[in-house]
Amino acid sequence: MNVRRRLIPAAAATAVTAAALGTLSACSPGSSAAGGDTDRFEVVASFYPVAFLAEQIGGDHVNVTSLTQPGQEPHDLEISAKQTAQLEEADAALYLKGLQPTVDEAIGQSDVRTKIDAATLTSLDHDAGSGGHDDEHGHDEPGHDDHGHDHSHDGQDPHVWLDPVKYAEVAEGVGKAFQKADPGHAAAYKKNTEALVGKLNDLDAEFEAGLEHRKTDVFVTTHAAFGHLAARYGLTEEAINGLSPEAEPSAARVKQLTETAKADGVTTVFYETLTSDRAAKTVARDAGLRTDVLDPLEGITDKSRGDDYFQVMESNLQALQTALGTE
Repeated sequence: MNVRRRLIPAAAATAVTAAALGTLSACSPGSSAAGGDTDRFEVVASFYPVAFLAEQIGGDHVNVTSLTQPGQEPHDLEISAKQTAQLEEADAALYLKGLQPTVDEAIGQSDVRTKIDAATLTSLDHDAGSGGHDDEHGHDEPGHDDHGHDHSHDGQDPHVWLDPVKYAEVAEGVGKAFQKADPGHAAAYKKNTEALVGKLNDLDAEFEAGLEHRKTDVFVTTHAAFGHLAARYGLTEEAINGLSPEAEPSAARVKQLTETAKADGVTTVFYETLTSDRAAKTVARDAGLRTDVLDPLEGITDKSRGDDYFQVMESNLQALQTALGTE
């Protein structure tokens, strides 16, 4: 199986990261906490995947506030007046433009000194290779439109954190942004970034080895969140409802997926922890398949199969191994 990997050297400075850092607002040396209230670098993060990066890279030197609360569907977030005030007092805002329109607007209008858009730190294209079912199975068919949560970034896929290699690229960029904005703790940020990137490289190697010997490349999900993961490991994601995780699938789409399941040896329909499993159960019932959780890691709750990014990704790997029939 020809699966391409790109391990990210911890000290690598990619051109895209350099370009992104060039857009960061100036921050005077020695300034750290918002409003001077604490000695820590104050970071407002839009939702869990970027908040996790900020916490891992910042360590004891940062205070991270997430705009999206645990269990809250991030695409539905509406910014409150209190959160707008938090942005104004922060030293840095970390977000992924295109995923949460209200966040994009609020950060764009704020005077926060350092604005870090994770979407500029890696490619949003599925550029590691992918399965070829998207066109073959006609995703322009009725019932598979991208109504509902349109969280694309200029038509691209923002779910880069589900690919450990792309997530490592984002981590590199965030680390360099923190070093520039809070130079007094630059050495710590650099060390923490290198450690995090090393763990992400290990996770990438684990996914590649764990999915190498499989009976099928195809898996079915409620919405198209796993395109980057699929591309990285040579899999094909078949989404029930495109970018709308809770819409009821059309009869034509259910029939289409039933045919795909039979043709490609699909065993499982995956649903998410933060949305209803109704669509998954509808398809699974008609196709004679089982259901299971594949977590897009947009938030951690008491229903999550793990307490942090790495634990949930390990659970995702186990669920894929079972569904794809790995040896």
